[in-house]
Amino acid sequence: MKLPLATAAGLALTLAGCYVIPIDSRYPPPVVQAPPGATETIAVPAPLAQPAQLEARLYPVNDTAGKMGVLTALVSDNLNGHGRFSLTSGGEQLQGEATRIAADQPGFGNVYRQVYGDVRPPAGGRRGIANAAGSRGTYVNCEYVLTAATRGVGACVFSNGARYQLHFGG
Repeated sequence: MKLPLATAAGLALTLAGCYVIPIDSRYPPPVVQAPPGATETIAVPAPLAQPAQLEARLYPVNDTAGKMGVLTALVSDNLNGHGRFSLTSGGEQLQGEATRIAADQPGFGNVYRQVYGDVRPPAGGRRGIANAAGSRGTYVNCEYVLTAATRGVGACVFSNGARYQLHFGG
């Protein structure tokens, strides 16, 4: 029994001054130059990316939406191309999903055209769709383009015919 205890104590002493830092393979560690006179460089891991909360404002573009007023939606981006989408409309909480899609995704632009007419979505940026539904039967379908990390535009159409312009960022 003394051998395993001695091994554990030796291992603990060996690791006493060490840190175990997980490295996210999506981000290569930066290289920091050693001070003058040192013979090696030290790799410092990059900070891990954290899920982001994006706030979007929905502005009415037709009379039905005008009666509902300006709305605020939240997108919780899990950094894997998928997240949660939620908003409140008329006292009803709508919950759903937001998903990034490829630039050539078939059908993308249908919601955008319903709101903006013949105007095309921005050509650059990350595209996505977001959908949510409530317990009283209300639902919303949105399309968006993020032109920066937390900025972008889009369009939303509600089940009652309300149409909204969508703006990410402050």
